[in-house]
Amino acid sequence: MIGQLRGKLLKKLPPMLLIDVQGVGYEVEAPMTTFYMLPEIGEEIHLYTHLAVRDDAHLLFGFATENERYLFRSLIKVNGIGAKTALTILSGIETADFAHCIREGDTHRLTRLPGVGKKTAERLIVEMRDRLKDLSMLTGINPADKKSGAGTGDHIEDAISALIALGYKAQEASRYVHTVARKEMSSEEIIRKALKASINK
Repeated sequence: MIGQLRGKLLKKLPPMLLIDVQGVGYEVEAPMTTFYMLPEIGEEIHLYTHLAVRDDAHLLFGFATENERYLFRSLIKVNGIGAKTALTILSGIETADFAHCIREGDTHRLTRLPGVGKKTAERLIVEMRDRLKDLSMLTGINPADKKSGAGTGDHIEDAISALIALGYKAQEASRYVHTVARKEMSSEEIIRKALKASINK
């Protein structure tokens, strides 16, 4: 089991990261809450990881905090929630808002996340309620505290690609991104605002 990685950040294209650990490049999938906290390309990065072993692949998921990883592991234990859907949930809704949806039984808001239908939302509410006492310890990540700096390339296209990778349809991704995008914004900022817009529509 690979529990953590510490190395140089070589590439970041949501939801994928490439990290050089003593000459070995690890491809890691991460939620947007982790992307908001990333340093610049070439700087050192430390992630808590979860290794998923499948018949056709070994997939490595990375998280900025142990609490994020804990929530991810709790989500994938829910029947019908796979790793991709868990990443989408972590990316699209803040921990406190997610906990509020579970407590209040707000299936409507949960179903706005890609891959979460009504039955899945109901299952989430039933199965995650018992874990809320553990969720209360989760501090989450404040996007306002993210590392600064816009990357190179077309931030709008990067943001659209990221939303598509998280499960949004291309037309929806484009609409949400263009609604919130501003010239001075980094791709991470655009993605964060677009995800928030999609949940609060």
